[in-house]
Amino acid sequence: MERHSIIVKPSDYQGALSVVGTDVTVLAAKKVTQGQEFTFQQGEQGMGPPPHSHDWDEAFFVLKGSVDFTCEGKQETCVPGTLVFVPAGAVHSFQYGPEGGEMLEVTGAGSMATQMFSAVDREIPPGPPNIENITKVLKENGVTLHL
Repeated sequence: MERHSIIVKPSDYQGALSVVGTDVTVLAAKKVTQGQEFTFQQGEQGMGPPPHSHDWDEAFFVLKGSVDFTCEGKQETCVPGTLVFVPAGAVHSFQYGPEGGEMLEVTGAGSMATQMFSAVDREIPPGPPNIENITKVLKENGVTLHL
């Protein structure tokens, strides 16, 4: 399939998806790019995904606030300007710091991230998630929890 350059303007964005305490705005899904996916993520203090893994590479660039990342058992507080690369299969998690945080996320080819974010937004109600339900939705969308 032939790929073309794209330009996505703020007026093109759909509303943010609610993904267990993180607002995720899809900037470009793989159906548009034919490869990588791009999202803008923001959350309040203490919010973020539990330890998980998936079969695609993922990178985060912290834009605002701070985010505590744990990658393969090592935790680090990341401030604006920090790039975090997580290879496919690596167990990772993060929590937003005291003032919350904002990040750009870029996933590698084969990503199911935006599909998974949409499914969680659609199928998991706000508030503390039912572990059995979220585990099922994540597994159906290529993500394994490591609790």
